[in-house]
Amino acid sequence: MSNIVYNFKLNIDWKLINLISKIDRFDANWTAIERKEKQSLKELKTIATVRSVGASNRIEGNKMSDEEVDVLLQEIDITKLTDRDSQEVVGYFEVLDLISESYKSIIVSESHIKSLHNSLMKYSAKDQWHKGNYKMHSNAVEATFPDGTKQIVFQTTEAGFATEEAMRQLIHWYNSESEVHTLIKVASFVYDFLSVHPFQDGNGRISRLLSTLLLLKNGYNWIQYVSFEHEIENRKNEYYQVLRSCQAQRPNEDVTEWILFFLNCLSNIQSQLMIKLQKSGLETQLSFKEKSIYTIIQNRPNIQSGEISDKLAIPAPTVKRILSELVKKELIEKQGNGRNVSYTIW
Repeated sequence: MSNIVYNFKLNIDWKLINLISKIDRFDANWTAIERKEKQSLKELKTIATVRSVGASNRIEGNKMSDEEVDVLLQEIDITKLTDRDSQEVVGYFEVLDLISESYKSIIVSESHIKSLHNSLMKYSAKDQWHKGNYKMHSNAVEATFPDGTKQIVFQTTEAGFATEEAMRQLIHWYNSESEVHTLIKVASFVYDFLSVHPFQDGNGRISRLLSTLLLLKNGYNWIQYVSFEHEIENRKNEYYQVLRSCQAQRPNEDVTEWILFFLNCLSNIQSQLMIKLQKSGLETQLSFKEKSIYTIIQNRPNIQSGEISDKLAIPAPTVKRILSELVKKELIEKQGNGRNVSYTIW
């Protein structure tokens, strides 16, 4: 059954309905889960924040690993943010933190979205001329790949009046629409924001921050404890392919493929969150040495056994035996081979 949502066509079928139902069933149980898992969630939020900051920036070509992001965020010194990668990371972290703490008071308006963009670009020296303002020049969306090559994904709304009018219409629709399911509204808003691409740069990052903001404002509080950005990073090629496929039909395009992709990402990270919470129960049963090793891996993703042995002053054979047990319990993941083996949280 084809329906019109904002300026788009959407095929509402059982696949879409079941996906929405699955996400909302989880959400309905979340208050009880949150109350029971309070301490575990505090740790998960810290991990999710680092992963979100790292992943969202890497999608746009940033080279910093989660470990490097974690080290940088442990002790931020704005006088030492001399490279673009670290400037972007700290800017993203501060906006994500602001959203987490103040989402109830952040209004879905042009001025607030511009303010978030201004904060995102706060430390980026090359972005001072355009931060917090709509674009002045055309800006086609480009995908950046690991080898540094770029490919145009789609053309965007023209700068000037066209962009200003498109943003006014989108925000008015979002704030006045009362019949469309919240999840479809959020996914549609994010899609059209990306299509308009209102800012000169930083649109991808802002779109993911807005995803979190809108979900939090609509009561999906669990989004803070697992990384939506990391899921997008893992499916980066699919993410761009879906956007390109829908964009090719613009205007009045069918966005069913995008809505399904967006909701599937949410459903996947819900499953990941439940797995993490189940594992947190296993953590309480660990011995002192097991807990020490698990904690250091939690704080230092992709660490090697030799480093763990040195830092904790535990004999190397003991460390390797415990690592093997933690892998069997699926609390950690082993990566690489031979001398390049490292460990991270599963």
